[in-house]
Amino acid sequence: MGEVETRICPECGSVPVLRDDLPLNSSIAPAPQAALPAETGKASKHRTRKRKKSRLAAKLVIAWVCLTGVIALAVLAVRFMNRNVEANVARPANHETVLLPNESERELINKVLPLANTNLSGFIAVTAPEQRNQFVRDPISTAQKMAAFYSLNPVARIAPASLKNSGSAVLNLSKGKALETTWTSADGHDLDAVFMLDGEEWRLDWDHFVRFSDYPWPLFLAGSGPTIGEFRLLARERLAEERKAAETISVVFYAPRFGNPGEAGPQSPEFLIQRDSEDGKLLVAAFAMRKDHKRPFAVKLENEDPTDLIRVRIRVRRAESETGRKYELEKVIACHWYSEDSTGVPPAAQPVGK
Repeated sequence: MGEVETRICPECGSVPVLRDDLPLNSSIAPAPQAALPAETGKASKHRTRKRKKSRLAAKLVIAWVCLTGVIALAVLAVRFMNRNVEANVARPANHETVLLPNESERELINKVLPLANTNLSGFIAVTAPEQRNQFVRDPISTAQKMAAFYSLNPVARIAPASLKNSGSAVLNLSKGKALETTWTSADGHDLDAVFMLDGEEWRLDWDHFVRFSDYPWPLFLAGSGPTIGEFRLLARERLAEERKAAETISVVFYAPRFGNPGEAGPQSPEFLIQRDSEDGKLLVAAFAMRKDHKRPFAVKLENEDPTDLIRVRIRVRRAESETGRKYELEKVIACHWYSEDSTGVPPAAQPVGK
């Protein structure tokens, strides 16, 4: 079977082909180039297999190089993203410098943060003031304030299981170290809570957490409640550049919005305060700190308050007269909301005598 040129006699090895120039039944010797064609076929198949193996090896090498390149690109991408994350931590969107905690601060955060989480979740989970009292700092003196506060202010409903810690920093207060934390919840609340060592337990600074005031600021402005009250508010300097040479500083005060630190509530009328007074110097120094992106007690957390607003604790008097309702700033107690006696302004910037 097969082509004439490839047929070989198994006996003599000759090609059994009829030729015009040869007699019938004569055989001719195979041409030298046609000798052993079977062996030539085997060599051809061997060369084919070698070429296939070479191509397969080349494909494997190319695939390995491509895979290595992809892995290298992935590593570079992860490093690039990590650098971006670190850059965002070191310099937030409003360009405030937020320093990373040192080793001792990191140890304190790791120790206190789980306790703070349990404390805050427990405080939010219960509803009765007497139940919440067990989670707050200085519970005996806080109990009466809590009862009065919740009779005038609604209780925010927050799912404790949805709380997620978004930041932590150590505070160096005059009474010792404290931990300031920020939290987010699934229902859209953004919270900041401070925990202080009360005896042997880390408990919530309730006054700071709820932004405690003696009376709701909007109702006080409307003429309701006591004529003198202490308030935790946000303050803004009006026409700062235009009035920088004036003898008085023009300030308006806003009620904070619980759970929404980036928003400000109802605004007060204008307060004119002498720059060279103790209160005026404190406010000027606090606004200068805000402009330099600094926070009281050098806390290493981003300031989430509205731009150019500072936190203050003030005492205000309301008076009725023939010309209408008037308000007088009696005292700037502090330029922060912590349960802390010091003003929060650096000593060099405080008024003489403070």
